[in-house]
Amino acid sequence: MNAHPGGPAAQGPAASAFSTTDQEKAKSRKGLFAAVGATAVLAAALASAGTYGVVKAGDDGTGYTSGNSTVIKADPKDFADAGTVNWSATAAKVNPSVVSISVRSGDNGGQGSGVILDKQGNIVTNNHVVAGGDRGDDAEVQVTLHNNRTYKADIVGTDPSTDLAVIRIKDVPSLTPVEIGDDKKLVVGQPVMAVGNPLGLAGTVTTGIVSAMNRPVTTSGGNSGGSSTSNDTVVTNAIQTSAAINPGNSGGALVDGSGRLIGINSSIASLSSGGGSGQSGNIGIGFAIPMSVVKNISDQLIDKGEAEHALLGISTQPTEVSNGKATLTAAKVSSVSKGSGAEKAGLRENDAIIELDGQPITSANALVAQVRSRTVGSTVKLTIIRDGKQQNVQVTLGAQPAKQ
Repeated sequence: MNAHPGGPAAQGPAASAFSTTDQEKAKSRKGLFAAVGATAVLAAALASAGTYGVVKAGDDGTGYTSGNSTVIKADPKDFADAGTVNWSATAAKVNPSVVSISVRSGDNGGQGSGVILDKQGNIVTNNHVVAGGDRGDDAEVQVTLHNNRTYKADIVGTDPSTDLAVIRIKDVPSLTPVEIGDDKKLVVGQPVMAVGNPLGLAGTVTTGIVSAMNRPVTTSGGNSGGSSTSNDTVVTNAIQTSAAINPGNSGGALVDGSGRLIGINSSIASLSSGGGSGQSGNIGIGFAIPMSVVKNISDQLIDKGEAEHALLGISTQPTEVSNGKATLTAAKVSSVSKGSGAEKAGLRENDAIIELDGQPITSANALVAQVRSRTVGSTVKLTIIRDGKQQNVQVTLGAQPAKQ
């Protein structure tokens, strides 16, 4: 879609980064890490759930821009509906499906998390976790399973636009694929668990709730050290959660009380002194890519090594519009691409988009996030204000041109 997020340029995400020497020292400390506090609380920033960088706050104030575990034999049931969750059973179910990922390229490296999708060894993670893992003769991606066995992995495909990637380990017996859930059934306040590899502490689980749905979050890659080299802006229609997400959780699982995968943890809001590249840890605001997006993109990456994305075919900018006695923030159409679904549906310059399929559109980023969560060929209902009057427009989404 041609709707461009505004505001200042965001800066680089990734996973837990370290030099080779740092990693060796970390191993000698047997997994104990020192916490580093923020020195000033001047701006909310969004960082990937790693240590490569920080992203500044939203352009229009409407969203952020963004050991081994003990195995308990239990059969988790759906306690969520009954209001009680057996978190020990949930952790025992999910932990075998979550892996630790390490990337080496020269003297640099990074760590993150991933989730096993199938018995063929396909693992979904964040693009920023493995970015650089296929660059250079000495580049290498390794996966450590919950049983502490490590295997080399190949990169199947990456999708910087959604910050998703699939890697594959071959000929590994007894893999435990995660059970897939449905993010469309989530409700605010529902209990969830984050599972991953924060700071190299494999099998770490934290719990919280779904704090918000459809949160437009913007991050972008950058060279902040380690192996991350992506500069693509990522706009996600994210699940916001209070479950603690820390550096290294990138690519890990967000599951419901029954252990079903509902999202891939990708970024956190952190406290920044403004413009610095340092990153603090969890402050109770984390974000995950919804499972519906994860499945769409990962299926494409496994099938053909790349993914296509829905295109609305407009450029927008933030605006305010009157709707009766109320004033709404919206995305104003500034241009319409020829031959696009938007043009065919009759969208015009200066139309103010206030909803997409009933979801409020309060900024250009919110519109981008909603469109990116759809598939090519799907039809969406836009609610617009044109000449002071509200009306609905049905638009069939096209496909973004492939990057050259």
